[in-house]
Amino acid sequence: MAFAAGQRVLRASPVPLILLAMACFTALGTTGAKADFRVCNATQNLVGVGIGYRAQAGWVTEGWWHIEGSTCKTLIEGALSSRFYYLYAEDAERGGRWDGPITMCVAEKEFKIAGVNDCLARGYQRAGFQEYDTGEQASWMVQLTDEPAPDAEQSVNGPSVDGPSVDGQTTPMEPTAQ
Repeated sequence: MAFAAGQRVLRASPVPLILLAMACFTALGTTGAKADFRVCNATQNLVGVGIGYRAQAGWVTEGWWHIEGSTCKTLIEGALSSRFYYLYAEDAERGGRWDGPITMCVAEKEFKIAGVNDCLARGYQRAGFQEYDTGEQASWMVQLTDEPAPDAEQSVNGPSVDGPSVDGQTTPMEPTAQ
C-alpha cells in the first residue's frame, strides 16, 4: 500500500485486532461459509442450466437446474475440484440461451451424462457450453443477465481449452502446461 507524503499511518494495538479476528472467525463458522459453484439468474425469466466438468472418471454433464428470475442456485456443493467448468443455459420463457463453443451432451429431461463424444449416437443432444476458468478457486459464481457484460467479448474470445473436433464441434480437453 502506498501512502502520500504527509499521510499519517495509524497503528492498532494487537489485542483488539486479535479479538476482531476471533469474532470474524466465529461468525464465519456459525454462518456456514462454504465453497461451491453457484449460478445467479439476474433476468426476470425462468432459466434452465446445465454444467460440465472433469471428474475422476472423465467428462460429465449434468442438468437441468431450474433457476427462477432474480435468484441463485448452487450447482456443485463444496470446494471445486476442477479448474475449468462449462455452462449452458436456456431462457425457458423467451427461448434465448447462454452458450459457447465447447460441445457437450445434454438431454431433454434431467440428466447426468458421462462423456462428451458421440452425443447423438448415444441418444443425447449436443449443446455449446461456455468455459469458465476458475483459476483453481474453491468457489465460483456465474451471473446470467439479459445484456452481455462489458468484458463478455474478452471471456468468449480469451484463452480456451481446445480439444479434438468431433463432427466439426470442439470438445474439451485438459489444459496443457505452457
